Amino acid sequence: MIVMKFGGTSVGSADAFVQVAAVVQAAAERAAAQGTPGVVVVTSAMSGVTNLLIQAAERAARGDERFHREQQATLLLKHQGVAGQLVAEGSERAALTNTFEQRLGEFDRLCSSIAVLGELTLRGVDVVSGLGERLAAPLLAAVLRAAGLRAEAIEATELIVTDAVFGSAAPLDDLTGQKCRARLLPLLRNGVVPVVTGFIGATVDGIPTTLGRGGSDYSAAILGAALDADEIQIWTDVNGVMTADPRIVPNARSLQELSYEEVAELAYYGAKVLHPKTVTPAIAKNIPVRVLNTFEATHPGTLIVEKARAESHGTVKAVTAIRSMHLITVAGRGMMGVPGIAARTFGAVARVGANVLMISQSSSEQSICFVVPDSSAAAVVNALQTEFRRELEHQQIDAIQPRGSINILAVVGSGMRGTPGLAARVFAAVAQAGINVIAIAQGSSEVNISLVVVDEDVVPALRAIHDIFELHLPTSQRTHRALPQ
Repeated sequence: MIVMKFGGTSVGSADAFVQVAAVVQAAAERAAAQGTPGVVVVTSAMSGVTNLLIQAAERAARGDERFHREQQATLLLKHQGVAGQLVAEGSERAALTNTFEQRLGEFDRLCSSIAVLGELTLRGVDVVSGLGERLAAPLLAAVLRAAGLRAEAIEATELIVTDAVFGSAAPLDDLTGQKCRARLLPLLRNGVVPVVTGFIGATVDGIPTTLGRGGSDYSAAILGAALDADEIQIWTDVNGVMTADPRIVPNARSLQELSYEEVAELAYYGAKVLHPKTVTPAIAKNIPVRVLNTFEATHPGTLIVEKARAESHGTVKAVTAIRSMHLITVAGRGMMGVPGIAARTFGAVARVGANVLMISQSSSEQSICFVVPDSSAAAVVNALQTEFRRELEHQQIDAIQPRGSINILAVVGSGMRGTPGLAARVFAAVAQAGINVIAIAQGSSEVNISLVVVDEDVVPALRAIHDIFELHLPTSQRTHRALPQ
């Protein structure tokens, strides 16, 4: 059994829907030939739709009701346009139009209610933003039927039971597994392709939730784990996971294989192919995840497994960057040997809900620095100044210093673990490029070396590190796979 998730660009146009139908049909035929349960499809909203829905809700909260009504008509035309080109049967198209009008009628009522209240809650955002998938799933199911497959659209609110953390809900595994098996396995046994809405779920009481932005990947992994799938496939518009962003590093190439650990590090530090939470359910069931290109379906893409074969070569796999960061430094001679400074620092950060992406502390204990998103920096500095008001007044802490225009570069590879010389080559690369490294960090797992550089240095640093490790070449062809010469 395969769970196949298609992203927004994969269902972004009529031509894209045609390509998706061909990919699903080929997979269903392979499953039928092998006599195994077939294919579960998970779909995102059509490209651009989720952002438009959220924008309409936000404007309604500010009292603008005209915008969402204009977008209601735009969305209807967008989906009807695909149906008009690909669904020839009259009653099928009429049923689709009725579904679209019902969903968009809900959208109109929701935005009107938001406008009356003058407030958009996280629960309201979840209901509005999930409408894109609820429009796409019945459309894709109809396109698959038009291509000769038996397909049925299913809303994930019937399948994925979550907690009530609106905006980023987590699945309740036991209940989700029971519902998925009861609803989907009979369809699969009868040769039907379920087309499930990504991104959304519902609480035990049936209140709609979402799994966070990019959560359709997570939906696929949740369903794959619940059904004990043989493989989870993430179909997108690139040939798998790359050694670097090809828009920045022109000779970046696709990676054949990554470990769960490596892809989690890459996702956390800015790689856009996978949602950071996607691999979590797969890890629990040891299910391979494959990242593939809808528009180049013969490309093998990237296979993500528990332990990648190249790990034994002691190599770097990829380099990525996360931008728009702030470096916060807490420094002072009065910190030396004083217990609890770090705990108080990060307690203050936690109280304002900021996400810390990297931490570095001097061995003399005179400074702690850490990186947070730009959007959190002001709140973090205020919280720290309040927490350490007494220490600042008595000059036990000299300063709490924010620094903007910061980027974290992450050099990632499970094979780096225990391999001498890799850090030396990283720093040799950036030194040769004339780049100043502001801070560094390496976890005890040795899967990731992180560097902090300013905005103007991030592109040359990425290219220099990519070049010194010869990441444009397969591992077996690289001149230096461990120690520098």
